[in-house]
Amino acid sequence: MSVVSSDPLPEGVMSCIVGTPGGPLAVLDAAAVGKSRGTIVMVPGFTGGKEDFRYILEPLAQQGFRVVAIDQRGQHESPGPDEPGAYTVEALGTHLLHLVRALGEGAVHLVGHSFGGLVARAAVLQDASPFRSLVLMGSGPSALTGPRADVLPYLTPILLEGGLEAVWEASEAIAATRRRVTEVSPEAKDFLRARLVASSPTGLLATAEALTSEPDRTDELAAVDLPILVMYGESDDAWHPDVQDAMGARLGAAVIVVPGAMHSPAAENPELTAQVLRDFLAAVEVGLEAGA
Repeated sequence: MSVVSSDPLPEGVMSCIVGTPGGPLAVLDAAAVGKSRGTIVMVPGFTGGKEDFRYILEPLAQQGFRVVAIDQRGQHESPGPDEPGAYTVEALGTHLLHLVRALGEGAVHLVGHSFGGLVARAAVLQDASPFRSLVLMGSGPSALTGPRADVLPYLTPILLEGGLEAVWEASEAIAATRRRVTEVSPEAKDFLRARLVASSPTGLLATAEALTSEPDRTDELAAVDLPILVMYGESDDAWHPDVQDAMGARLGAAVIVVPGAMHSPAAENPELTAQVLRDFLAAVEVGLEAGA
């Protein structure tokens, strides 16, 4: 779960709902300043949401990018059905494709954080034509393993016995045992609790299952003709940095490590994260213009 602010949104960032054939999605939409350099769609991870990207929306918009950060189906302000099949990686990837087409911006740059990276990959593998590039941020080649994955089997009994409030309390107890790079204010904790409690219980359980059962599709992605960047925090405690390095090598992708960050570089070192994204996406745009 990321560190986010409960402060008002920056100027030029709107909170709105985008209707799609797969159901409405809540988004933060930052309008490009000056000449447009394209649109970026940002997909959050497990238990995350659109606010995880709030610190990098304005700096990217100032560079001429429209930035759309979403709540995935069943997260926070995006409703979702009580049907587990709606929350598979493939189903969420299809919903992401619906959103991109609904934006009416043509091909977009796609950024997927953590579980959102698996969903972004699924969308690209279904149909790469709506995308100009793909950034995998703190994501991996296959199912999550290690300490973060080890706690997920306990999610179901906690949820069934005490609901999402009990899940929040359990997650806070676990978070207290982990090192953080930034402190979380009481106001931010209140927001994070409210965000989790507003989410779909069915979606939470189904995405936990998807997160721990995803196959390795790196070779499939490597066969897609799309510029790809792999980036992660230097102390990432989800997919190990060595795993992400190896994935980047298999993809033939650039790999960039963000210092001073763990699993959520957009929240933990937003200035450098925005700079890395600006530089990569600007280079992609130059390459596309040169090849036009």
